[in-house]
Amino acid sequence: MSKLVLVDGNSLSFRAFYALPLLQNKAGILTNAIYGFAMLLEKILKEEHPDHFLVAFDAGKTTFRHQTYGDYKGGRQKTPPELSEQFPYIRQLLDAYQIKHYELENYEADDIIGTLSKEADQAGMETIIITGDRDLTQLATDRVTIYYTKKGVTDVDHYTPKFIAEKYNGIQPKQIIDMKGLMGDTSDNIPGVAGVGEKTALKLLNQFESVEGVYEHLDDVSGKKLKEKLENGKSDALMSKQLATINVDSPLEVSLNDTKLPDSMDEQDKIELFKKLEFNQLLNNLDVESVDSGDTELDIDVQTSLDAIDYTQLESATIHFEIDGSNYLKDDILKFGIYAQDQHVVVDAQDAAAHGALVKWLEDSHTEKVVYDAKKTYVVAHRLDIQIEGIQFDAMLASYIIDPSRSIGDVKSVVEHYNQYYVPSDIQVYGKGKKRAVPEDDVLNEYVGKIVHSISESKPEMIEQLTAHQQRELLYDIELPLARILSEMEETGVYTDRSDLEEMEQEIKEKLDVLVQQIYDAAGEKFNVNSPKQLGVVLFEKLELPVIKKTKTGYSTAVDVLEQLQGEHPIIDYILDYRQLAKLQSTYVEGLQKMISKDQRIHTRFNQTLAQTGRLSSIDPNLQNIPVRLEEGKRIRKAFKPTHEDSVIFSADYSQIELRVLAHITGDESMKQAFIHDHDVHTATAMKVFNVEADEVDSLMRRQAKAVNFGIVYGISDYGLSQSLGITRKQAKQFIDDYLDSFPGVKEYMHNIKKEAKANGYVETLLHRRRYLPDISSRNFNMRSFAERTAMNTPIQGSAADIIKLAMVNYAKAIQDTDFNATLLLQVHDELIFEIPKDEVDAFSEFVTEIMEHALELDVPLKVESSYGATWYDAK
Repeated sequence: MSKLVLVDGNSLSFRAFYALPLLQNKAGILTNAIYGFAMLLEKILKEEHPDHFLVAFDAGKTTFRHQTYGDYKGGRQKTPPELSEQFPYIRQLLDAYQIKHYELENYEADDIIGTLSKEADQAGMETIIITGDRDLTQLATDRVTIYYTKKGVTDVDHYTPKFIAEKYNGIQPKQIIDMKGLMGDTSDNIPGVAGVGEKTALKLLNQFESVEGVYEHLDDVSGKKLKEKLENGKSDALMSKQLATINVDSPLEVSLNDTKLPDSMDEQDKIELFKKLEFNQLLNNLDVESVDSGDTELDIDVQTSLDAIDYTQLESATIHFEIDGSNYLKDDILKFGIYAQDQHVVVDAQDAAAHGALVKWLEDSHTEKVVYDAKKTYVVAHRLDIQIEGIQFDAMLASYIIDPSRSIGDVKSVVEHYNQYYVPSDIQVYGKGKKRAVPEDDVLNEYVGKIVHSISESKPEMIEQLTAHQQRELLYDIELPLARILSEMEETGVYTDRSDLEEMEQEIKEKLDVLVQQIYDAAGEKFNVNSPKQLGVVLFEKLELPVIKKTKTGYSTAVDVLEQLQGEHPIIDYILDYRQLAKLQSTYVEGLQKMISKDQRIHTRFNQTLAQTGRLSSIDPNLQNIPVRLEEGKRIRKAFKPTHEDSVIFSADYSQIELRVLAHITGDESMKQAFIHDHDVHTATAMKVFNVEADEVDSLMRRQAKAVNFGIVYGISDYGLSQSLGITRKQAKQFIDDYLDSFPGVKEYMHNIKKEAKANGYVETLLHRRRYLPDISSRNFNMRSFAERTAMNTPIQGSAADIIKLAMVNYAKAIQDTDFNATLLLQVHDELIFEIPKDEVDAFSEFVTEIMEHALELDVPLKVESSYGATWYDAK
């Protein structure tokens, strides 16, 4: 027997929308209703195996029923725009599934379903109707079952004539309309008879069968009050029955034949839509093997001889160095893989380094190398004594530029976005933890072969996306050249004087001993200062300080709790000082000593694909985050020195770059003029906000103005400002309002950027680096507020990050045409750290300042401040 599935499209869209939290893809498209609908379709197709399928939608707000009763469905709330936006995609989804969808002017989805179910019933077909509206239960027959979704889209009751009889006290499906006629339906604003509910309606129908039967035998109705209600409500009852009756003879332009599903499904459109909407779970469930090469298996013939490739004819190839671990500066180099001329070749890394023709090709700047992680590739090749040239594409960097919110780990994490599902994860190949081990040669060779294949297959779509987003220059002119610069910085490292750190360690140890004794004296007893549990007992039981917060294990002694207790007892300041110093000691003074290599240098690694703003970060160790508020923290920088006695550490630092970018982006005249005329921008801000002259600006005014200036850059909130300035939220809000009134360009920018973000789903830096904001239209206030602050500050922070990257690239080009003996050692956000001979400082300062100040031309001048000294500490 043929089986037809009819779905009430509007009803199920609403159910899916409210059943799932608001979901969005990276482009900001809301997807929760679409996803819920897709899950429902999957469930139906898998469990019911229909050969006919149609989804019916309401065509508009008014139908023939409104001619009978103008207030029909009058009480319904307006469809949330968050759902309305998803209807076009739900229709796209149905097209991708090759499922017919239909709507008919002046009729409801119910009428379409009723007409087709009647036709199918008469043709002897089995029909399943899926809806969240009980009205459709009137259509139940021996061959028509209504799947009523009680909650969400999966909690379902099956309405058959038998089920209806059991549920509604013996009535038949066709009597559902009589029940609605008597009791009405609040959801559709059908009035029914005032004062008659379901229980009474069922009792009357069991006695008189229909609405008409009730009125034909009104004298036989027991109860004076009920009889009165029925008499008064006769016209409403008859009209309500008419409104509740589904038109099973609607003038449809579709037939049962049109609802037939194709014998075989082409999954390509589904895959494309799932990728666009980021339905990864549904993508993983698809059998994509028949669609394209992005299947879960890839049968490749991995060669183990580098002679399989003719390097003299090779213009381009994908290459990969496989190492045992994540630290490519020192971990063992295992394999080299290359994919070219339809050959996958994987060999031991040492064999690659010994192959003359390959090395010559790798060192040729005119041949194109495609890689995953150019920075790593430069370092590893260099370790094998290969001076690699011509890296012209990096899949990892391209993925980061296309969408910086993607989690970038192993190759698999990136190529799966481009339909390459056959690459196993690093953990699948090596294992993890204590079980981690290098696998057998054939396993590793196949893994590397799949890596180079997947990178090559992903590249065309990546380039297409970069081109569409105007981001090719970001990859080719900034990130790829920067990868080479960073690789050289990592290999060079920074000379670190161990004896300085050892001396500091002893000094801090003595200070910690004094602090511990002070804590004991204040507590009146000895205890383990590092034990939160013991400390909690001392503070809140022995000393009876007010309890701020409790945890599962006792009292909270977190920093925020201790800060709230400052002034309550001298012990609090001692503990806070102790913790700061102890952290400094273990993480930096002791920790950095462990990171000094045999060459007496610390080799940090720069993460190029972590921060969503485009900023670089530093790991193993993090040299960008050495605490400088405490003098002891600043002094750690004394251990970083030049290699040669006649050289110095030189620092070139952008001055207020983010505020200058803010002035440029917003176009605010007052702010621009302050920078153009080299005025102190915080004083200029205070003058505007407080309406005073420059000589009237005191230190407090300037401090408040500075807090708001930088607060704007980092996404200010009245709460955040109140915390940083120690004022009330009301005062902070007033301050922000006054500030925005004083700088109308900034105010307009903040308004417009939020609007743009909502329209586009992302914001951009000056150089087209994007950041997607899926929560920008969230109904959750906190999520939306964070996204709005991010929308405001990302173009500013991100543009500043782009500018210093561009300066580094320009510097690397320009330095080659000079005789300077400078070495770029570190980048710390807005600052570049060099080692340079002392006698070159003046000329070099002029040279590097010129490059940095003209990295990108803005409407306000960029300003660089430089300094130098015998150590990094002295260079500030």
